[in-house]
Amino acid sequence: MTYAELFSNIKGKFIGADVSDISEHLAFQFNITGEGAGIFYVEVKDGQLSIEPYEYFNRDAVFICSADVLLKISEGKLDPVLAFTLQKLKIEGNIEKALKFKNIVDSKKKSSQNSLG
Repeated sequence: MTYAELFSNIKGKFIGADVSDISEHLAFQFNITGEGAGIFYVEVKDGQLSIEPYEYFNRDAVFICSADVLLKISEGKLDPVLAFTLQKLKIEGNIEKALKFKNIVDSKKKSSQNSLG
């Protein structure tokens, strides 16, 4: 899988997440290692989610993992907290804010369930 394919896949899975209940500004950078290596960021600002293929210098946290781990998280097959505990996901920066990434993953699940129901 190339970086472009990975980024498109991840953006497609998360762009519909309902983050309207997240009132604070969150900025996460993802450093993907191995196959599909690259960098992108996820930002929540004013209840809106942005995902862009750039570095984010004023970020709250950096997540470092393989493309496979990130895909499993995005598909709901791996909990991000468990991935961190198992050392499959490394986090640098503000851990408290980094934990809020789980809220984005969970809101993605809710919004996809709502569109199915």
